[in-house]
Amino acid sequence: MAEIPPDLRYTNDHEWAKVTQGNTVRVGITDFAQSSLGDIVFVSVHGMDSTVESGDTFGEVESTKSVSDLYAPVPGSVVARNEALDDQPELLNTDPYGAGWIAEIEVADLSVLDSLLDAEAYGQVTAE
Repeated sequence: MAEIPPDLRYTNDHEWAKVTQGNTVRVGITDFAQSSLGDIVFVSVHGMDSTVESGDTFGEVESTKSVSDLYAPVPGSVVARNEALDDQPELLNTDPYGAGWIAEIEVADLSVLDSLLDAEAYGQVTAE
């Protein structure tokens, strides 16, 4: 069973979002996503300092099985990326909710998180 931390918000596309400080939202892929992808070998974030809308592609994750797009869970500006993933993309497999975070997006209004799934609703998505 995939881990689903209760303090995060989720998308149907298997990204998670968490407020880190101020109006900054840290984004990554869920435990369910990383286990579905298999061994992750490369992560890219495009559009540093660019504006994204919810659902926009902002990067991709490449595994031994496939390449998958990353979708912004919230609208805002991509202000940081996890540079540790350049040398250790496998952090997405070993610690998807911690050291394996992917990017940070600065949002104008944190209430956009209310439109995302809570842990219980995301659990129903992964159970289907």
